[in-house]
Amino acid sequence: MSDHLQPDAGASASELERRLAAATPQPRGTRSHTALGRAQLLCDADSFVPTGLLRQSTSRQADKLYDGDGVVTGFGAIEGRTVAVASHEFSHGGGSIGSGFAAKVAALQDRAIELRVPIVYLNDSGGARINEGIDSLDGCGQIFRRNVRAKGLVPQISVILGPCAGAAAYSPALTDWTIMVRETSHMFLTGPDVVRAAIGEEVSSADLGGAELHTIRSGVAHLAVDTEEDAFAEVRRLLSFLPAHAAADLPLAATEEPAPADVRVLGGIVPRRGSEVFDMRRLVRAVVDGGEPFEIMPAYGPSVITAFARLGGVPVGIVASQPDRRGGILEIPSSRKIARFVRFCGRFHLPVVTLVDVPGFMPGTGQEGGGIITEGAEVLDAYVGAESPRLTVVVRKAYGGAFIAMGSKSLGADFSWAYPDSELAVMGPGGAVNILHRRELAAAEDPAALRAQLADEYRETVTRPFAAAEAGIIDDIIRPEDTRATLVAALRLWHPSAAVAAPAATPARLVEPREDSAATSRTGAA
Repeated sequence: MSDHLQPDAGASASELERRLAAATPQPRGTRSHTALGRAQLLCDADSFVPTGLLRQSTSRQADKLYDGDGVVTGFGAIEGRTVAVASHEFSHGGGSIGSGFAAKVAALQDRAIELRVPIVYLNDSGGARINEGIDSLDGCGQIFRRNVRAKGLVPQISVILGPCAGAAAYSPALTDWTIMVRETSHMFLTGPDVVRAAIGEEVSSADLGGAELHTIRSGVAHLAVDTEEDAFAEVRRLLSFLPAHAAADLPLAATEEPAPADVRVLGGIVPRRGSEVFDMRRLVRAVVDGGEPFEIMPAYGPSVITAFARLGGVPVGIVASQPDRRGGILEIPSSRKIARFVRFCGRFHLPVVTLVDVPGFMPGTGQEGGGIITEGAEVLDAYVGAESPRLTVVVRKAYGGAFIAMGSKSLGADFSWAYPDSELAVMGPGGAVNILHRRELAAAEDPAALRAQLADEYRETVTRPFAAAEAGIIDDIIRPEDTRATLVAALRLWHPSAAVAAPAATPARLVEPREDSAATSRTGAA
């Protein structure tokens, strides 16, 4: 080939460098990291490999072309395990979703589903690209369809790092968990300007779609953190409990005993009086492997705790009544919270451990008008449909339909236990006596004394857990200090290879109670 026909290799290399630099610009405005920088910070050092950096919009309506088209996609590793990452580049068209953007994300989703690896979405987008019209909307739909396809196959986590507006907000809502950064992230279908024009309402971005709104009131997001780095740390922590995909083994770890100070007080954490408040987190900390459990949706529906933890090295999902908040009663937000969490655990085969101290469902026109029947039924549906081990402990009381809803054997729990002083009944002794003995109480010279006497009799003959154990409605009655040993022993039936240290407490009974077990418990003998 003659010299004048040979390509200029130096010019081609310079062109590549120029375009790669344009596809990964320097941070601008309030953003401290580019889309590529964020993906690299999330993943293990030097593990992230981008794909499609030179991809551009193919829309006939595009008025400006960007290399990368406003999103960085690629694969990296978190704690050595492969993940797929899509990271929005706000400096390119406000991170808006155009045809090239959508095609890149959809291709990443397809490959992640094929390879069965988790997907993390780093959202910083103004929504569908307006000037591309129907092309951008079609692209959004392509992403949403794959969000749904991936659901239940691979974990999907969304992180909101700036605006997430309009059509862009639907993708996080279709993923498993959403993390928001306080002060800087906002998520809404219609922004303040549109709200003002449409209905005349003046509202700020924070009040319309900030982290506090979505993690406390709406439940659309599940964790709020202070910085981007905190968000990435929470993603890594969350993934540490999860399998890579629905058919993968759980990530087992070496067991870590709870702090001795927590274990020593285990027997005295739960008060005997059903109306006395206590913090269920103390019980959870005394039972699970050392360290704090990873609580999900801590500010939403706070009468229930949902958290990931380990028991004997096995990742588990914890659902626990929280008597410290509204007495642990079930209401609309807490019911939604339980249903979502249990369904997620069931899809990825994480055992569900339920700690019950529930007085029932919240009464009143607000709850009934808001659909508490439907929301409660969703809890039932979630427990019945969960394809993972379900272990339940009634630690103090379980009344009415809430007894059924909170992981009962009626719904398919694999094992169910109760503490000796727990109460299981249609309703508490006080309410039952008022209904059953209305006439006697009305005619009594001292109604209060009679009510107390009748309540004690009802408690002793109806609510105590021994009858439930004798009937097989629960498997056994256990002492509080044996809770951890009982749960760990049960989990070993499914995970015998877990690195479980020999429990210090009495070994759990995992068979139906013998005929004399209830009688022995009644006498208070060990």
